[in-house]
Formats: sequence, structure tokens, C-alpha cells
Amino acid sequence: MSEAFTGRVHHVLSWGECDPAGIIYYPTYYHWMDSATWALVASCGYPASRMRDEHYTMPLVDAQCSFISSPTFGDECEVRSHVSKWGRTSFTVSHEVVMLVDGRVLARGSEARVWCRYQAGPGSPLRAEPMPDDLRAALSGS
Repeated sequence: MSEAFTGRVHHVLSWGECDPAGIIYYPTYYHWMDSATWALVASCGYPASRMRDEHYTMPLVDAQCSFISSPTFGDECEVRSHVSKWGRTSFTVSHEVVMLVDGRVLARGSEARVWCRYQAGPGSPLRAEPMPDDLRAALSGS
């Protein structure tokens, strides 16, 4: 099997993402990881519009993050993400947040998600199902 596909999302830490001391407010890492997962899936052919049209979603069932270093207001960072574990209907996305100027690791985290489809369109009950083969292959790098 090929190496897993890695998505990269660039961020400049804004004032609104900082605590009063001007360093990253820890929930920002979770927001960035969530955005990176959606960007990763979109980059493989499943943007939010397609997900809505085909009644797919990927609920978060677990998240964790280890905080290693803190960027400050205006720092340029990058979230690097890949699928690190596959289940029948679930998958885990691993994230690494790095400082662009020197490559320093700021945080490492992961999200466990379940691939689901609304049974009768948005708002109806969800049913877990295997991820479409084309998307799984793209995320696996094969």
C-alpha cells in the first residue's frame, strides 16, 4: 500500500484565536483539526456541497490533543493531517501542527470519526456505513 495522503492547511494565528496573553487559546487547536479533516476529505473529491447532496457526514466521536509549544499572535502555522487508522465505518485522522518558520511542532492530536449517511436526507437519523471506495483509496494514497 502507498503512503497515506497528507493534507496541509495553512493558518495565521489571529487575535481572536489567542488568550489574553496573546498565545494560542487551546480550543483553537481543536477548531484547526476539525477544519483540516474537512479540508482533507474535500481535497479528495468530497467537498461539503457533495457531502450535503449525497447526505454524508462524519460525526466526531473522540478527539485528543497534546500541547507542546504555543504560537503567538501573527505566527504562521500549518496543520498536517492524514488518516492513521481504518475501521469498517470509522477512521482516525492524525494531526500535527507545526510552526512554518522553523518546523517546530506545536501540537499533535487525533480525531476519531464515523462515516455516516442520513437515512432520509439531512435531519433524519444517521446510519454508519463504509466510506466510498474512491474516497478511501484517495485518503490511503493508493
